[in-house]
Amino acid sequence: MRKTTLLSDNWLFTMEDKTETVSLPHCWNALDGNTKDYKRLACTYERALPKTSGKTFLYIEAANSLCTVEAEGKTLTSHKGGYSAFTTDVTEYANKGADIRITVDNKDYADVYPTRADFTFWGGLYRNVRLIETAETHFSFRDYSSEGVYITPRKSDEKWYADVKALIDGNVDGCTLKVTLFDKDGNVFAEGETQAKDTAVLSLECDNPILWNGLENPYLYTARCEIIRQGEVLDNIDKRIGFRTFYIDSEKGFFLNGNHLKLKGVCRHQDREKMGNGITEKEHKEDLDLILEVGANSIRLAHYQQSQYFYDLCDEKGILVWAEVPVISAFQIEKQENGKQQLCELIKQSYNHPCIFCWGIQNEITQEQSGARSKKLVPSMKELEGIVKALDSTRYSTCAQLSILDQESPLNFITDILGYNHYFGWYDFGFEFLNKWLDEFHDDFPQIKLCLSEYGAEGLTNLHSATPVQGDYSEEYQCIFHENYIKAINSRDWLWGSYVWNMFDFGAANRREGGVVGKNNKGLVTYDRKTRKDSFYLYKAYWTDTPFVHICGERFSNRVKGKADIKVYSNCEEITLCANGKEYNRKGDKIFIFKDIEITEGENTFTALSGDASHSITLLGKDTADSSYSLADSQSFVRNWAKKSPEESKNYLSPKSTFKELVKSEDAHIMVGGKLGKDYLKISALKLIYPVKIETALKIARKLGLSKNHFNLLTEYTYAIHK
Repeated sequence: MRKTTLLSDNWLFTMEDKTETVSLPHCWNALDGNTKDYKRLACTYERALPKTSGKTFLYIEAANSLCTVEAEGKTLTSHKGGYSAFTTDVTEYANKGADIRITVDNKDYADVYPTRADFTFWGGLYRNVRLIETAETHFSFRDYSSEGVYITPRKSDEKWYADVKALIDGNVDGCTLKVTLFDKDGNVFAEGETQAKDTAVLSLECDNPILWNGLENPYLYTARCEIIRQGEVLDNIDKRIGFRTFYIDSEKGFFLNGNHLKLKGVCRHQDREKMGNGITEKEHKEDLDLILEVGANSIRLAHYQQSQYFYDLCDEKGILVWAEVPVISAFQIEKQENGKQQLCELIKQSYNHPCIFCWGIQNEITQEQSGARSKKLVPSMKELEGIVKALDSTRYSTCAQLSILDQESPLNFITDILGYNHYFGWYDFGFEFLNKWLDEFHDDFPQIKLCLSEYGAEGLTNLHSATPVQGDYSEEYQCIFHENYIKAINSRDWLWGSYVWNMFDFGAANRREGGVVGKNNKGLVTYDRKTRKDSFYLYKAYWTDTPFVHICGERFSNRVKGKADIKVYSNCEEITLCANGKEYNRKGDKIFIFKDIEITEGENTFTALSGDASHSITLLGKDTADSSYSLADSQSFVRNWAKKSPEESKNYLSPKSTFKELVKSEDAHIMVGGKLGKDYLKISALKLIYPVKIETALKIARKLGLSKNHFNLLTEYTYAIHK
């Protein structure tokens, strides 16, 4: 029988000749990961293995990003990629309780994804390490370190089946593969057995199973898989499965078990303030609880394979998951083999989770490309999509495109379903441009199954404004941004889903924005998970049914005396606002604005009521505005996070830059592939707009009737210098 031992404690961790004892999960960037000079180097973890008596494997859930395992001076295995699990046979060393040495390196390597991305590349053994003892004959780890059992629920001619494929290592003579399916109460639901082979297959007929039906009823069965010889169980694995069907229609959207379901999603990075990636099950569960509280029914787990425990939680709660690999931002053919490896690991290791409905092969891969490498981009992405089809024909392939990518790009016709990342109203133009883009895309390509895979705006809980504007980083502007986006999303049934960027603020060491260093602040919840921003309650109003009310602006406590608008988010139909002894009533839909409410000197108490739901805040009336709520002019525009340091701020471009400055910008050329150069400057229309500001140039270009391709190039540049 299989035995698993968690190796959490007594690790000797060495970094730069300093050694200390640590426990796993461990991240050595927990304190410096939000600084531009965070540690990217090779460190070691050492400890003695518990003594075992049989076949023994070391199972490492993740180590970022290049890892080597050694024992007694011998290299046992190496692994490239920081987000997937890998195993190695340590039988010889565990049987005598030898020491194990694991070297982890989070530097950039030419053949390992990712290279460049808007998040910190944390270092460490940041997930669990396990010792697994098995019999000589056991379920195999040879297939990309999966557990060797794949179960596919299948419906055919109104009957359900559970198709089992098992990989077995060792001597299978006289062995039987037995699979028993149990319901939630432990009753046998279906069972069968077959002769054990290196690759054994078995199909169980399942009579009228209870379906895994998302949040409504995420029903799970447990498949007990056993290798048996002469009545003795040699090895055993329990895997949970769910029976469900899903499909996406380009006009009608997403359907789960034949019923329409708009996917209301958020994106999630796994890191946590002062913990980095070294989080425990407690933090994973807290994250999912917050996601359920806001009312989301889907999560895009960006931009890498996440913990199997988190996928388990999504299975249990009925959250539909977009899973993806870190083939991101900068395409490099030298990394293609690693991208293929990480995609295979993701699919093989996560195959049995009913929550997963699609596999993502890339995110914004056109952000950096040039020359000969770009010619290999499309074939390389087709190769990744081919892997999805070969390994799992039951789920969709997908990708997320950078907003500036031409709608007619061949990259948009590779995967089954498609996402676009749009930040109209934050990095470029205004949020109203989203409606135009979506409708034009759907009119031109009605057959494409499109979603909004990212959208968001930064909202800092210490910055506030009574007159919020784009780029001011205020919590109030973040709300206005999302109010407009959710209305656009809800008005289009063909848009099968959307994913807020991001559910939580997260570490991004390259960023210097809004007076904050090393963080992306687009979350609906703060980095430490302690504060739900006002925008959180906007989505809660749209996505949940349990009555609640929330008055916005509680952290905007110091107000100028006089008339002010008070905003309330609620899923109730009618709200009463009690303000300094007066009552005001409003009927509405999610967003309630109480105009011209008097704020007097000193404390002002406001309470919103609807039935049993209530929320109160206190505002302080002042003679003058509180200057601490706004940024200095030098910090008030959205910066290009690709820049290396704030000292380079004189080279930043913005919509106020001239077209001439833009054309001379090396960074802008890199980010959009150097498309716009001397040849385009020969065009008379472009010569005309050459000296004017970019925002004016775009308006003139349209009036001049510039061709779609040339106008798109201008648009790409305007977006690139913000992104």
